[in-house]
Amino acid sequence: MTQSNDLSRSLVALDQDTTLIAVIELSPSSWLVSALVPGLSREPVKKLERPKQGRKRPAVAAPAAGDLLAQLHRWRDEAVAAGRRIARIVVGFEAGRDGFWLARWLRRQGVEAYVMHPSSIPVPRQHRRAKTDRLDLALLKRCLLGWLRGEAKHCQMCAIPTLAQEDARRPVREREALVGEASRTVNRMKSRLAQFGIQGFKPTLRRAAEKLAALQTPEGEPLPANTRAELERLMQRLQLIRSQIKAIERQREAQLQQAPAEGPHAMVRLLARVLGLGVETADLLVQEVLSRPLRDRRAVARYGGLTGAPEQSGKRSREQGLTRTGSARVKRSMIQLAWRFLLFQPDSELVQWFASRTATATRGVRKQMIVALARKLLVALWRMVNTGEVPKGVTLRPALPAAA
Repeated sequence: MTQSNDLSRSLVALDQDTTLIAVIELSPSSWLVSALVPGLSREPVKKLERPKQGRKRPAVAAPAAGDLLAQLHRWRDEAVAAGRRIARIVVGFEAGRDGFWLARWLRRQGVEAYVMHPSSIPVPRQHRRAKTDRLDLALLKRCLLGWLRGEAKHCQMCAIPTLAQEDARRPVREREALVGEASRTVNRMKSRLAQFGIQGFKPTLRRAAEKLAALQTPEGEPLPANTRAELERLMQRLQLIRSQIKAIERQREAQLQQAPAEGPHAMVRLLARVLGLGVETADLLVQEVLSRPLRDRRAVARYGGLTGAPEQSGKRSREQGLTRTGSARVKRSMIQLAWRFLLFQPDSELVQWFASRTATATRGVRKQMIVALARKLLVALWRMVNTGEVPKGVTLRPALPAAA
Protein backbone atom coordinates (compact mmCIF):
# COMPACT_ATOMS: atom_id res chain seq x y z
CA MET A 1 0.00 0.00 0.00
CA THR A 2 1.32 3.47 -0.90
CA GLN A 3 2.23 5.40 2.22
CA SER A 4 1.07 9.00 2.52
CA ASN A 5 3.01 11.83 4.09
CA ASP A 6 1.98 12.17 7.72
CA LEU A 7 2.69 15.94 7.74
CA SER A 8 5.22 15.54 10.57
CA ARG A 9 7.88 17.41 8.56
CA SER A 10 8.16 19.57 5.47
CA LEU A 11 9.50 18.01 2.29
CA VAL A 12 10.26 21.37 0.62
CA ALA A 13 13.66 22.98 1.22
CA LEU A 14 13.46 26.28 3.12
CA ASP A 15 15.29 29.34 1.80
CA GLN A 16 14.72 31.81 4.62
CA ASP A 17 16.18 34.73 2.64
CA THR A 18 13.32 34.54 0.12
CA THR A 19 10.52 33.32 2.40
CA LEU A 20 8.16 35.49 4.45
CA ILE A 21 6.99 33.46 7.45
CA ALA A 22 3.98 34.56 9.53
CA VAL A 23 2.05 33.03 12.42
CA ILE A 24 -1.39 34.00 13.70
CA GLU A 25 -2.93 33.78 17.17
CA LEU A 26 -6.67 33.53 16.46
CA SER A 27 -9.38 34.69 18.84
CA PRO A 28 -13.07 35.59 18.38
CA SER A 29 -12.38 39.33 18.83
CA SER A 30 -9.00 39.87 17.13
CA TRP A 31 -6.11 38.23 15.29
CA LEU A 32 -2.51 38.84 16.38
CA VAL A 33 -0.04 38.35 13.52
CA SER A 34 3.75 38.15 13.78
CA ALA A 35 6.20 37.64 10.95
CA LEU A 36 9.81 36.99 10.03
CA VAL A 37 10.45 39.37 7.12
CA PRO A 38 13.71 38.98 5.14
CA GLY A 39 15.72 42.18 5.19
CA LEU A 40 14.13 43.53 8.39
CA SER A 41 15.95 43.36 11.72
CA ARG A 42 12.73 43.59 13.71
CA GLU A 43 9.98 40.98 13.94
CA PRO A 44 6.82 42.99 13.24
CA VAL A 45 3.58 42.27 15.12
CA LYS A 46 0.17 43.50 14.00
CA LYS A 47 -3.20 43.21 15.73
CA LEU A 48 -6.19 42.86 13.40
CA GLU A 49 -9.55 43.65 14.95
CA ARG A 50 -12.45 41.54 13.76
CA PRO A 51 -15.53 43.70 13.05
CA LYS A 52 -18.46 43.05 15.35
CA GLN A 53 -21.66 41.78 13.83
CA GLY A 54 -24.79 43.81 14.46
CA ARG A 55 -28.09 44.82 12.98
CA LYS A 56 -26.55 47.44 10.70
CA ARG A 57 -23.48 45.34 9.81
CA PRO A 58 -24.21 42.30 7.60
CA ALA A 59 -22.45 39.00 8.23
CA VAL A 60 -19.46 38.41 5.95
CA ALA A 61 -17.54 35.22 5.24
CA ALA A 62 -14.03 36.50 6.02
CA PRO A 63 -14.21 39.49 8.42
CA ALA A 64 -10.45 39.92 8.94
CA ALA A 65 -9.00 37.79 6.15
CA GLY A 66 -8.76 40.71 3.72
CA ASP A 67 -6.85 42.80 6.28
CA LEU A 68 -4.54 39.85 6.92
CA LEU A 69 -3.72 39.46 3.22
CA ALA A 70 -3.13 43.17 2.86
CA GLN A 71 -0.74 43.13 5.84
CA LEU A 72 1.21 40.21 4.36
CA HIS A 73 1.55 42.11 1.09
CA ARG A 74 2.79 45.23 2.95
CA TRP A 75 5.47 43.18 4.68
CA ARG A 76 6.42 41.70 1.32
CA ASP A 77 6.78 45.19 -0.14
CA GLU A 78 9.01 46.19 2.80
CA ALA A 79 11.26 43.20 2.11
CA VAL A 80 11.46 44.11 -1.59
CA ALA A 81 12.33 47.70 -0.66
CA ALA A 82 15.14 46.30 1.54
CA GLY A 83 16.59 44.52 -1.49
CA ARG A 84 15.17 41.02 -0.93
CA ARG A 85 13.13 38.94 -3.33
CA ILE A 86 10.12 37.18 -1.79
CA ALA A 87 9.31 33.95 -3.62
CA ARG A 88 7.24 32.30 -0.93
CA ILE A 89 4.78 33.40 1.78
CA VAL A 90 4.06 30.86 4.54
CA VAL A 91 1.38 31.30 7.21
CA GLY A 92 0.72 28.98 10.17
CA PHE A 93 -1.80 28.94 13.00
CA GLU A 94 -3.32 26.52 15.48
CA ALA A 95 -6.43 24.46 14.77
CA GLY A 96 -9.35 25.76 16.76
CA ARG A 97 -12.73 27.43 16.67
CA ASP A 98 -12.28 29.05 13.26
CA GLY A 99 -11.76 25.67 11.63
CA PHE A 100 -9.98 25.34 8.30
CA TRP A 101 -11.73 27.96 6.19
CA LEU A 102 -8.89 30.48 6.61
CA ALA A 103 -6.30 28.00 5.35
CA ARG A 104 -8.41 27.19 2.29
CA TRP A 105 -8.97 30.89 1.59
CA LEU A 106 -5.28 31.77 1.91
CA ARG A 107 -4.26 28.96 -0.41
CA ARG A 108 -6.62 30.34 -3.03
CA GLN A 109 -4.81 33.66 -2.71
CA GLY A 110 -1.44 32.02 -3.43
CA VAL A 111 -0.27 31.84 0.21
CA GLU A 112 1.02 28.61 1.76
CA ALA A 113 -1.17 28.01 4.82
CA TYR A 114 -0.63 25.32 7.44
CA VAL A 115 -2.74 24.39 10.46
CA MET A 116 -0.75 23.15 13.46
CA HIS A 117 -2.10 20.52 15.82
CA PRO A 118 -2.30 22.20 19.26
CA SER A 119 -1.23 19.12 21.22
CA SER A 120 2.00 18.80 19.19
CA ILE A 121 3.27 22.25 20.21
CA PRO A 122 5.69 21.93 23.19
CA VAL A 123 5.06 24.39 26.01
CA PRO A 124 7.13 25.20 29.13
CA ARG A 125 6.27 23.13 32.18
CA GLN A 126 7.12 25.68 34.88
CA HIS A 127 4.59 26.26 37.61
CA ARG A 128 2.59 29.45 36.95
CA ARG A 129 4.35 30.14 33.70
CA ALA A 130 3.65 33.39 31.90
CA LYS A 131 1.15 33.06 29.07
CA THR A 132 0.24 35.87 26.70
CA ASP A 133 -0.69 36.06 23.03
CA ARG A 134 2.78 37.37 22.18
CA LEU A 135 4.47 34.49 24.02
CA ASP A 136 2.18 32.06 22.20
CA LEU A 137 3.20 33.64 18.90
CA ALA A 138 6.86 33.00 19.75
CA LEU A 139 6.08 29.31 20.40
CA LEU A 140 4.14 29.02 17.14
CA LYS A 141 6.93 30.71 15.22
CA ARG A 142 9.54 28.38 16.68
CA CYS A 143 7.47 25.30 15.82
CA LEU A 144 6.69 26.46 12.29
CA LEU A 145 10.36 27.26 11.60
CA GLY A 146 11.49 23.83 12.79
CA TRP A 147 8.83 22.14 10.67
CA LEU A 148 9.77 24.14 7.56
CA ARG A 149 13.44 23.20 8.03
CA GLY A 150 12.47 19.55 7.74
CA GLU A 151 13.03 18.53 11.37
CA ALA A 152 11.15 15.27 11.85
CA LYS A 153 8.36 15.33 14.47
CA HIS A 154 9.10 18.92 15.44
CA CYS A 155 5.37 19.58 15.36
CA GLN A 156 2.37 18.04 13.64
CA MET A 157 0.35 19.65 10.87
CA CYS A 158 -3.33 18.91 10.34
CA ALA A 159 -4.60 17.67 7.01
CA ILE A 160 -6.82 20.48 5.67
CA PRO A 161 -10.14 19.01 4.49
CA THR A 162 -12.02 20.31 1.52
CA LEU A 163 -15.38 22.00 1.87
CA ALA A 164 -17.12 18.82 0.65
CA GLN A 165 -15.25 16.66 3.19
CA GLU A 166 -16.22 18.94 6.06
CA ASP A 167 -19.82 19.00 4.90
CA ALA A 168 -19.93 15.18 4.66
CA ARG A 169 -19.20 14.87 8.40
CA ARG A 170 -22.09 17.08 9.47
CA PRO A 171 -24.95 14.49 9.27
CA VAL A 172 -23.09 11.99 11.49
CA ARG A 173 -22.19 14.59 14.09
CA GLU A 174 -25.61 16.24 14.00
CA ARG A 175 -27.33 12.89 14.50
CA GLU A 176 -25.03 12.10 17.43
CA ALA A 177 -25.91 15.44 19.04
CA LEU A 178 -29.64 14.84 18.48
CA VAL A 179 -29.46 11.36 20.01
CA GLY A 180 -27.80 12.82 23.09
CA GLU A 181 -30.42 15.55 23.29
CA ALA A 182 -33.21 12.97 23.04
CA SER A 183 -31.68 10.97 25.89
CA ARG A 184 -31.42 14.08 28.04
CA THR A 185 -35.05 14.95 27.32
CA VAL A 186 -36.25 11.46 28.29
CA ASN A 187 -34.20 11.52 31.50
CA ARG A 188 -35.58 14.94 32.37
CA MET A 189 -39.16 13.69 31.96
CA LYS A 190 -38.47 10.65 34.13
CA SER A 191 -36.91 12.79 36.85
CA ARG A 192 -39.97 15.09 36.87
CA LEU A 193 -42.28 12.11 37.28
CA ALA A 194 -40.05 10.60 39.98
CA GLN A 195 -40.50 13.76 42.06
CA PHE A 196 -44.18 12.87 42.33
CA GLY A 197 -43.60 9.16 42.97
CA ILE A 198 -44.47 7.92 39.47
CA GLN A 199 -42.26 5.10 38.16
CA GLY A 200 -42.34 2.94 35.04
CA PHE A 201 -43.67 5.53 32.58
CA LYS A 202 -41.90 5.28 29.21
CA PRO A 203 -41.92 8.56 27.25
CA THR A 204 -40.56 6.85 24.12
CA LEU A 205 -43.70 4.78 23.49
CA ARG A 206 -45.93 5.70 20.57
CA ARG A 207 -48.98 6.48 22.72
CA ALA A 208 -47.07 8.04 25.60
CA ALA A 209 -48.73 11.45 25.06
CA GLU A 210 -52.18 9.91 25.49
CA LYS A 211 -51.19 8.05 28.65
CA LEU A 212 -49.66 11.16 30.18
CA ALA A 213 -53.07 12.70 30.95
CA ALA A 214 -54.14 9.60 32.90
CA LEU A 215 -51.13 9.52 35.23
CA GLN A 216 -51.81 9.85 38.95
CA THR A 217 -49.61 10.30 42.00
CA PRO A 218 -49.50 7.60 44.73
CA GLU A 219 -52.06 9.72 46.64
CA GLY A 220 -54.51 9.19 43.78
CA GLU A 221 -54.38 12.79 42.54
CA PRO A 222 -53.61 13.88 38.95
CA LEU A 223 -50.38 15.60 38.04
CA PRO A 224 -50.27 19.33 38.85
CA ALA A 225 -51.09 21.61 35.95
CA ASN A 226 -47.65 23.21 35.56
CA THR A 227 -45.85 19.88 35.71
CA ARG A 228 -48.21 18.34 33.16
CA ALA A 229 -47.73 21.32 30.84
CA GLU A 230 -43.93 21.00 31.14
CA LEU A 231 -44.10 17.28 30.37
CA GLU A 232 -46.29 17.94 27.31
CA ARG A 233 -43.75 20.45 25.99
CA LEU A 234 -40.93 17.98 26.61
CA MET A 235 -42.95 15.31 24.77
CA GLN A 236 -43.38 17.62 21.77
CA ARG A 237 -39.66 18.41 21.84
CA LEU A 238 -38.86 14.68 21.90
CA GLN A 239 -41.10 14.04 18.91
CA LEU A 240 -39.40 16.87 16.99
CA ILE A 241 -35.92 15.50 17.78
CA ARG A 242 -36.90 11.99 16.68
CA SER A 243 -38.37 13.32 13.43
CA GLN A 244 -35.13 15.19 12.72
CA ILE A 245 -33.10 12.02 13.35
CA LYS A 246 -35.27 10.12 10.88
CA ALA A 247 -34.88 12.92 8.32
CA ILE A 248 -31.08 12.69 8.57
CA GLU A 249 -31.21 8.90 8.13
CA ARG A 250 -33.50 9.18 5.08
CA GLN A 251 -31.22 11.79 3.51
CA ARG A 252 -28.16 9.54 4.02
CA GLU A 253 -29.93 6.55 2.46
CA ALA A 254 -30.91 8.68 -0.54
CA GLN A 255 -27.32 9.86 -1.03
CA LEU A 256 -26.03 6.29 -0.86
CA GLN A 257 -28.55 5.24 -3.48
CA GLN A 258 -27.78 8.16 -5.82
CA ALA A 259 -23.99 7.69 -5.86
CA PRO A 260 -23.27 4.10 -4.75
CA ALA A 261 -19.84 3.86 -6.42
CA GLU A 262 -18.51 7.25 -5.31
CA GLY A 263 -15.46 7.16 -2.96
CA PRO A 264 -16.80 7.36 0.61
CA HIS A 265 -20.21 6.00 -0.39
CA ALA A 266 -18.61 2.84 -1.77
CA MET A 267 -16.73 2.41 1.52
CA VAL A 268 -19.95 2.80 3.53
CA ARG A 269 -21.78 0.24 1.40
CA LEU A 270 -18.90 -2.22 1.76
CA LEU A 271 -18.69 -1.84 5.55
CA ALA A 272 -22.47 -2.13 5.90
CA ARG A 273 -22.18 -5.68 4.56
CA VAL A 274 -20.32 -6.77 7.72
CA LEU A 275 -22.76 -8.54 10.03
CA GLY A 276 -23.11 -6.52 13.24
CA LEU A 277 -22.05 -3.24 11.65
CA GLY A 278 -24.89 -0.92 10.64
CA VAL A 279 -25.02 1.91 8.14
CA GLU A 280 -24.78 4.57 10.87
CA THR A 281 -21.55 3.13 12.33
CA ALA A 282 -20.15 2.56 8.83
CA ASP A 283 -20.84 6.16 7.83
CA LEU A 284 -19.23 7.46 11.04
CA LEU A 285 -16.07 5.38 10.59
CA VAL A 286 -15.69 6.29 6.92
CA GLN A 287 -16.20 10.03 7.37
CA GLU A 288 -14.11 10.33 10.54
CA VAL A 289 -11.13 8.04 9.93
CA LEU A 290 -11.23 5.49 7.10
CA SER A 291 -11.42 7.97 4.22
CA ARG A 292 -8.43 9.97 5.51
CA PRO A 293 -5.02 9.47 3.82
CA LEU A 294 -3.36 7.94 6.89
CA ARG A 295 0.18 6.59 6.59
CA ASP A 296 -0.07 3.07 8.02
CA ARG A 297 -1.87 0.91 10.58
CA ARG A 298 -0.11 2.60 13.49
CA ALA A 299 -1.37 6.00 12.33
CA VAL A 300 -4.89 4.56 12.05
CA ALA A 301 -4.78 3.24 15.62
CA ARG A 302 -3.36 6.52 16.94
CA TYR A 303 -6.00 8.58 15.18
CA GLY A 304 -8.69 6.35 16.68
CA GLY A 305 -7.29 6.95 20.17
CA LEU A 306 -6.80 3.22 20.75
CA THR A 307 -3.10 3.24 21.66
CA GLY A 308 -1.61 3.07 25.14
CA ALA A 309 0.26 5.69 27.13
CA PRO A 310 3.27 4.02 28.77
CA GLU A 311 5.22 5.80 31.52
CA GLN A 312 8.83 4.68 31.97
CA SER A 313 11.44 6.34 34.15
CA GLY A 314 14.40 4.35 35.46
CA LYS A 315 13.10 1.16 37.08
CA ARG A 316 9.52 2.40 37.09
CA SER A 317 7.39 1.19 34.23
CA ARG A 318 3.60 1.27 34.08
CA GLU A 319 0.72 1.78 31.68
CA GLN A 320 -1.49 4.83 32.14
CA GLY A 321 -4.31 3.50 29.96
CA LEU A 322 -5.49 4.94 26.68
CA THR A 323 -4.09 8.23 25.48
CA ARG A 324 -6.24 11.33 25.34
CA THR A 325 -5.17 11.97 21.77
CA GLY A 326 -7.13 10.85 18.75
CA SER A 327 -10.82 11.06 18.00
CA ALA A 328 -13.01 10.40 21.04
CA ARG A 329 -15.94 9.77 18.69
CA VAL A 330 -14.07 7.01 16.84
CA LYS A 331 -12.74 5.52 20.10
CA ARG A 332 -16.22 5.29 21.63
CA SER A 333 -17.76 3.79 18.49
CA MET A 334 -15.01 1.20 18.02
CA ILE A 335 -15.21 -0.08 21.61
CA GLN A 336 -18.98 -0.47 21.24
CA LEU A 337 -18.48 -2.21 17.89
CA ALA A 338 -15.92 -4.58 19.42
CA TRP A 339 -18.46 -5.78 22.01
CA ARG A 340 -21.05 -6.29 19.24
CA PHE A 341 -18.48 -8.16 17.17
CA LEU A 342 -18.25 -10.82 19.89
CA LEU A 343 -21.97 -11.55 19.42
CA PHE A 344 -22.35 -11.32 15.64
CA GLN A 345 -18.97 -12.65 14.41
CA PRO A 346 -18.07 -15.57 16.75
CA ASP A 347 -16.25 -17.46 13.97
CA SER A 348 -13.99 -14.60 12.92
CA GLU A 349 -10.26 -14.81 13.55
CA LEU A 350 -10.32 -11.62 15.62
CA VAL A 351 -12.99 -12.92 18.00
CA GLN A 352 -11.19 -16.25 18.38
CA TRP A 353 -7.99 -14.34 19.18
CA PHE A 354 -9.89 -12.46 21.90
CA ALA A 355 -11.51 -15.63 23.26
CA SER A 356 -8.21 -17.51 23.50
CA ARG A 357 -6.72 -14.78 25.68
CA THR A 358 -9.72 -14.19 27.92
CA ALA A 359 -10.98 -17.74 28.44
CA THR A 360 -9.80 -17.83 32.06
CA ALA A 361 -9.38 -14.10 32.63
CA THR A 362 -11.24 -11.86 35.03
CA ARG A 363 -13.62 -9.12 33.98
CA GLY A 364 -10.96 -6.44 34.32
CA VAL A 365 -8.75 -8.24 31.82
CA ARG A 366 -11.66 -8.56 29.39
CA LYS A 367 -12.19 -4.80 29.53
CA GLN A 368 -8.52 -4.25 28.70
CA MET A 369 -8.52 -6.82 25.92
CA ILE A 370 -11.65 -5.35 24.31
CA VAL A 371 -9.61 -2.23 23.59
CA ALA A 372 -6.97 -4.36 21.88
CA LEU A 373 -9.74 -6.04 19.86
CA ALA A 374 -11.15 -2.63 18.89
CA ARG A 375 -7.69 -1.54 17.69
CA LYS A 376 -7.20 -4.68 15.60
CA LEU A 377 -10.73 -4.37 14.23
CA LEU A 378 -10.22 -0.75 13.19
CA VAL A 379 -7.02 -1.66 11.32
CA ALA A 380 -8.79 -4.61 9.67
CA LEU A 381 -11.68 -2.40 8.51
CA TRP A 382 -9.18 0.18 7.20
CA ARG A 383 -7.49 -2.51 5.11
CA MET A 384 -10.87 -3.77 3.95
CA VAL A 385 -12.04 -0.44 2.51
CA ASN A 386 -8.64 0.38 0.96
CA THR A 387 -7.57 -2.99 -0.46
CA GLY A 388 -10.78 -5.06 -0.41
CA GLU A 389 -9.22 -7.64 1.95
CA VAL A 390 -12.04 -9.05 4.09
CA PRO A 391 -10.94 -10.08 7.63
CA LYS A 392 -10.69 -13.84 7.98
CA GLY A 393 -13.87 -15.54 9.16
CA VAL A 394 -16.02 -12.41 8.95
CA THR A 395 -19.58 -13.02 7.72
CA LEU A 396 -20.90 -10.59 5.10
CA ARG A 397 -24.45 -9.69 4.23
CA PRO A 398 -25.60 -9.52 0.59
CA ALA A 399 -24.63 -6.31 -1.16
CA LEU A 400 -27.01 -3.37 -0.74
CA PRO A 401 -29.18 -2.86 -3.83
CA ALA A 402 -28.23 0.12 -5.96
CA ALA A 403 -30.69 2.66 -7.32
CA ALA A 404 -32.36 1.77 -10.57
